[in-house]
Amino acid sequence: MTDQTSSAPEPTASAPAPVPAPPVAPPMAPAVPAPPVGLQPATAYAPAMTLGPVGKQRSTGVAFLLSIVTLGIYSLYWYYATSAEMKRHSGQGLGGGVALLIAFFFGIVSPFISSSEVGGLYSRRGQVPPVSGASGLWVLLLGWCLVGWIVWFVKTNSALNAYWASATPR
Repeated sequence: MTDQTSSAPEPTASAPAPVPAPPVAPPMAPAVPAPPVGLQPATAYAPAMTLGPVGKQRSTGVAFLLSIVTLGIYSLYWYYATSAEMKRHSGQGLGGGVALLIAFFFGIVSPFISSSEVGGLYSRRGQVPPVSGASGLWVLLLGWCLVGWIVWFVKTNSALNAYWASATPR
């Protein structure tokens, strides 16, 4: 009998190299839902907002006296003028014509809308708004004795004047 030992053949240069196993992918992170249409996620370097012309500062006392002397006609002008200026400045809001119509036909909601728009000016700059739509509650709760109208007007007009003063280029 012949003694045969089996030995593995030695690889030759023409033999292909063994193929390594494909790498295992790490587990996937849970999917983050996309923001709703029309909303964009906040970014650290958001583009600067282009603002229009700065509105006119109106003396609170003079505006209040004109409203009394003109039997409320100046207050309609005030709603028109301030809403138009805020719309031109920020590009958002009702605008003068719509604000005038609302003030004329649905006057009780105008303090809520005006205060909300003034507060929105501050919010868009990243500041805490000094007035909001809730500021109109002064009129609703104490408007019957004019105290609510006075408190609301002083707060809202002062906040708007302060905003215009801070937005005026120096």
